[in-house]
Amino acid sequence: MGLDFELVDGQTPLDEEEKEGLLIPTITTRGELDEFEQRNIEKAIQWTLIRKFKKDDILTEDFIKLVHKKMYGDVWAWAGEFRKTNKNIGMDRYQVAIELRSLIGDCNYWIDHGTYPPDEIAVRFKHRIVSIHCFSNGNGRHSRMMGDLLIEKVFNQPVFTWGATIYLLKSGDTRREYLSAIKTADACDINP
Repeated sequence: MGLDFELVDGQTPLDEEEKEGLLIPTITTRGELDEFEQRNIEKAIQWTLIRKFKKDDILTEDFIKLVHKKMYGDVWAWAGEFRKTNKNIGMDRYQVAIELRSLIGDCNYWIDHGTYPPDEIAVRFKHRIVSIHCFSNGNGRHSRMMGDLLIEKVFNQPVFTWGATIYLLKSGDTRREYLSAIKTADACDINP
């Protein structure tokens, strides 16, 4: 497969079998891949905009997988499926489903008991799901969309800017600040 390009800091490398899941064989550069993924993500955003979802819709394993499939299903054959290999980040692959169920339970509790303000619940959910690293690729963008779905559909508040998502794909100050905030949250400080 022709997918050999340098990763930007914070990106998860794909193994050869995962690269074979590329559905568009003409893609050979990071720019082309980003473009096709972005088109697919825009379709997924449109899909969410015309639907109403409740907390009990969003906070399920099936829905979390469906959102990933909607975001990447035109680009990757494995979209919407939990990863089958361990990565440089995230839980052991055998722990993904268990940790995700724990997160879903925690998030339901936070919402039902008003444990945190709505924006903090969405950010905590986003951080935990990206830390689990459910999928082979696209976890950061997926986790941001899941956070947006919680804040918009459950709490009826505007979605986050996430530092203008386009700037999170490329090396630069915004991406460095975002990754630093994630690492700080890994150390149990969610404030950044």
